[in-house]
Amino acid sequence: MLKGKVAVVTGSTSGIGLAIARALAGAGAGVMLNGFGDAADIEAERKRIETEFGVAALYSPADMSKADEIAAMIATAENELGAVDILVNNAGIQFVSPIEEFPLEKWNQILAINLSAAFHAIRAAVPGMKARKWGRIINTASAHALVASPFKSAYVAAKHGIAGLTKTAALETAAHGITVNAICPGYVWTPLVEKQIPDTMAARGLTRDEVIKTVLLAAQPTKEFVTVEEVAALALYLAGDMARSITGAVISIDGGWTAA
Repeated sequence: MLKGKVAVVTGSTSGIGLAIARALAGAGAGVMLNGFGDAADIEAERKRIETEFGVAALYSPADMSKADEIAAMIATAENELGAVDILVNNAGIQFVSPIEEFPLEKWNQILAINLSAAFHAIRAAVPGMKARKWGRIINTASAHALVASPFKSAYVAAKHGIAGLTKTAALETAAHGITVNAICPGYVWTPLVEKQIPDTMAARGLTRDEVIKTVLLAAQPTKEFVTVEEVAALALYLAGDMARSITGAVISIDGGWTAA
């Protein structure tokens, strides 16, 4: 399906990003992983992808809060893998706090990693895609690109921004064989979600189980977490030729959260 294509997936050393990278590699695409974590674990996963799927896999430690490192990562993929045909902007962080207490450094960091990083990566990747007259840009947004929740001002602002960036980039590239779409998952059980539980417990005065049941899954009618495999399957479809007419879409995969 994607044999000969190359994908860069940011925030792909765990969770949704890793599931997407593995799905794309399974379809024949070479991949560049990116993210933080234990160096030995990352190298083991990189090798596992190469062995399991028979594709080239690289790793970039680029810091998604730094524009120059993002541009260098795209350039490295172009030089060493031969192209960047598929760009998945997935890197993200979270912080939970009442707005009047929200640390300024956390606001700046979340906007940089969750929103500006996607802009910098798209800006660097689009020229090559235009030259090849083919490209797929997939942004991991969130149900919070469409609705808000309390105590997440920076995250909600960034994800709403991703929705707007997606639509704008889609309009600008529509005549060049490039599609740009955003996936909006509800709560997915990932390290990012797990790490925000203690802060939510403190902010709302709840137990761990109460946070899961009355906060995380309260808005999802299915009362189940979305799986990383489900998100990866949607990304894989959007990366293929059969999705060539889908662009500028902000697609929910949230157990019915935003249906109300």
